Amino acid sequence: MIDESIFKAYDIRGTYPDQLDEDLARDIGRAFVNHLGLSGSRVVVARDMRLSGEDLQAAFIEGVTEAGADVLSLGMVSTDALYFAVGHLEEPGGAMITASHNPKNYNGFKLCREKAIALSGESGIGQIRDLITSEKLPKAAQYPGSVERTDIAEDYAKHCLGFIDTEGLRPLKIVVDAGNGMAGKMLPPIFEKLPFEYVPMFFELDGSFPNHPPNPIEPENVKDLQERVREENADFGVAFDGDADRCFIVNEKGETIDGDVLAALIAKNVLEKEPGATIIYSAVCSKAFPELVRREGGRPVRTKAGHSIIKPQMRERDAAFGGEHSAHFYFRDNFFADSGIIAMLTVAELVGRQEGPISDLITPIDPYFRSGEINSEVEDQDATVQNVEDHFSEDEGVKIDHLDGLTVDFGDWWFNLRASNTEPLLRLNLEAGDKETLERRRDEVLGLIRG
Repeated sequence: MIDESIFKAYDIRGTYPDQLDEDLARDIGRAFVNHLGLSGSRVVVARDMRLSGEDLQAAFIEGVTEAGADVLSLGMVSTDALYFAVGHLEEPGGAMITASHNPKNYNGFKLCREKAIALSGESGIGQIRDLITSEKLPKAAQYPGSVERTDIAEDYAKHCLGFIDTEGLRPLKIVVDAGNGMAGKMLPPIFEKLPFEYVPMFFELDGSFPNHPPNPIEPENVKDLQERVREENADFGVAFDGDADRCFIVNEKGETIDGDVLAALIAKNVLEKEPGATIIYSAVCSKAFPELVRREGGRPVRTKAGHSIIKPQMRERDAAFGGEHSAHFYFRDNFFADSGIIAMLTVAELVGRQEGPISDLITPIDPYFRSGEINSEVEDQDATVQNVEDHFSEDEGVKIDHLDGLTVDFGDWWFNLRASNTEPLLRLNLEAGDKETLERRRDEVLGLIRG
């Protein structure tokens, strides 16, 4: 029996080999080709450094070729490089074998169609699941596809560097924690062409993650980076997740910059180059984000979180950039895909153009205090959210919306409460203009959630 829970809102992901094994990977390959009608076409396939990746990639490729499609194999690259290859080479589909930031026993598939348009639960992944579970996969094609291999690293390095102007930048020292993930392979050819010194940490590709888990959003996983930044007297530090599509920045003092504030900083860079551009941001982002976009002459558009929501919105509005508090940064000129590497480069360009430290860029754009994401395990998510809404709904001056979970806004403080897609958790993010209000209101809302 197949565990259907691995077919998620944004990708296919589970533990290896009990939830996801070679037989299922082969079926996913066949179903992917069938669903998108790719027989006779070519599919771009890549993987990260996870220990199960090579076997799952081989099985997936078998499924693709059995279904009659050719394969262009990139070997080991970052997820954003896979998206680039699909868009740049004008191929009709692509698959990245990765579990991103999950622990070492996980693996999965991020799937996309032409122009690097990602498949989601409602648009592609659910249909692939149903093809497999209904046992209605078509028989193998009469003529199986072929496999060709290529190296995209140099082309992708050139593409990423095209987002910044390196002329006149002061020399920076940047500490980079690749976390034994794909940034360790993708970054060296990029830094070779930059006027910066970089201090590499954990660049060896190792899916056992011997130094720390590949999830920089957890504070304990960036402690080594923070300490190294201070030791090296570096200008800033950057940590990447396992497949390098997200990055997290720490300032010259070793303090982590929140993902939504970092997104605002990147938006500043984008708007300097494209005045008046439309910028997309998720509903959980700090108010600092849309306020900066307006000050810089851009048009902020608030939307629900998640790449399957943000990318179509960006395409529809021709938005130059999109950002989420979870450190996903999307660029129109990167086929609307997210890239931690391009995000890092845009930040480095801003810092390299000024004499002061990165904190001098952050302080003027971030006047708020934030709780960070606080998770609470609850039995009945819907009832709990409704109880919280009822508590505040009669208050004077309150604005409530349900764009992404529940957002309650009093002007000088606000919060968002939304359910996890995969766990019995409610996620609270709260922001206020001063620390005292933040702590008081945080405790008040948590009291309602936890009872």
